[in-house]
Amino acid sequence: MMKARWMIPLVVVTLFSRSPLCPAQTQQIDGIAHIAFRVSDLDRSRDFFRRLGFEESFSLTMDGKTAEVFVKVNDRQFIELYPRTDETQSLGWMHVCYEAELLYELNALYVARGLNPSHAIKGGAGNLLFSLKDPEGRVVEFTQYLPGSRHFEDHGKHLGEHRISNELVGITIPVPDIVAARKFYAEGLGFEEQDEKSWIRMRISSRTHQWVELDTARARRRPEFWFAVHSADQAFQFARQHGLKVKRQQRIAFASDPDGNVFAFTQ
Repeated sequence: MMKARWMIPLVVVTLFSRSPLCPAQTQQIDGIAHIAFRVSDLDRSRDFFRRLGFEESFSLTMDGKTAEVFVKVNDRQFIELYPRTDETQSLGWMHVCYEAELLYELNALYVARGLNPSHAIKGGAGNLLFSLKDPEGRVVEFTQYLPGSRHFEDHGKHLGEHRISNELVGITIPVPDIVAARKFYAEGLGFEEQDEKSWIRMRISSRTHQWVELDTARARRRPEFWFAVHSADQAFQFARQHGLKVKRQQRIAFASDPDGNVFAFTQ
């Protein structure tokens, strides 16, 4: 078994005890809070992440059935799994959610920028949430962790000792219109552009090294979700030992879940 060696520094220790931000910082996003997927078979998807060493934090039910499962990456990051309840629902990646400490101020900023965000409300797990749409109509969520929420109460728990990684560092998103996507992420959300090739990498904010890549390459049909590991070779061996199909490319190991979502483990 391979122990995760990437540690989240001071951020984890001070999970819900940051000092207030000054007004000039209210637009800052702290990082990726969760990624959400609609899955064809909830038990198979749970098993996939369990094999990678991730533990389930909690779940929400509706009418006596599991409506949402929260898989833990670290105290600030989760993977949400939603079962398909209707055959018309598309499978795969649903949305990304970003964390911000001052959610009402961020919401007001996005209103001023014409992004038409929803009102901030308290979600089922007890945190503040609002959402808006990207240029392709995909939901983008924002959250503020609150004391007493399910996430807050799970602090320090379900941190699998042998999980393959303990940080989701980035997401690669295929985009058909790079001009519209760049404007949305840079001018709208306030992300910081870093690189440009056939893709553009946007750092989420100056408060984090996490990023989003906008990819215009036609060959890439699915988003990719990137996790930091100490060794890609160890990640590759770890996934294989736990019965997963995994590919190796230089310093990256790739594994796909039962619905074909691509997870990359990079050193």
